Amino acid sequence: MKRLLILVEGQTEKRFVTDLLEPHLAGFGLFPVPKIVVTGRTNDGTQFQGGILSFAQVEANLRPLFNDSAAALVTTMMDYYGLPGDFPGWESLPPGSPQERVHHLEAALGKYFNQPRFHPYLMLHEYEAMVFVQPEAICRVLNTPALKPVLDRVRSQFPNPEEINDDRKTAPSKRLLAAHAAYRKRQHGVEVLQSIGLEEIRKNCPHFRQWLEVLESTGRRPAQQSP
Repeated sequence: MKRLLILVEGQTEKRFVTDLLEPHLAGFGLFPVPKIVVTGRTNDGTQFQGGILSFAQVEANLRPLFNDSAAALVTTMMDYYGLPGDFPGWESLPPGSPQERVHHLEAALGKYFNQPRFHPYLMLHEYEAMVFVQPEAICRVLNTPALKPVLDRVRSQFPNPEEINDDRKTAPSKRLLAAHAAYRKRQHGVEVLQSIGLEEIRKNCPHFRQWLEVLESTGRRPAQQSP
């Protein structure tokens, strides 16, 4: 099995890797290892994890991963929404579509580190975009069927869930909280996505699909897909 190192933003993303990506990628001969961004340490060595505040934190966590010669690939799983403005490529961010902007930042990140085994990935616009793939799954997990028309209206406004916009009031997570204040990312997020399933997520989230295809191609094709 090839090792795949993924720098993730927090505990929820770590669970996504272990609960959804790991079983899928095992069929491609890959073993994904999520590493949560360490954002600080106390004098006694206690670590603080999650919640990226600066690019320096990301750099400090990524560089040691490049030293792992056993890793077939190093990648990231971080939200584009709320990304600190000191990231490479931020000052030259183009005025185009969300896809163009996130590809620009990913390319700048790759160029900054210049590591052949590094493939950066930023989620458009954030983790909760994937939850909107199937509003009924949210209703099932939260046991709130009356919520479906509200979430359906949000979903219908965009070509795909990843385009739900980048704004303090209208980002995917903000829309979820406005519709149902009891939603909790760590508590409900992975459960919703497990209910939806990885194949539906990849069908409806093109940027995520591109990343997943890169990961799959790093390993080997499953036996049932061999010519």
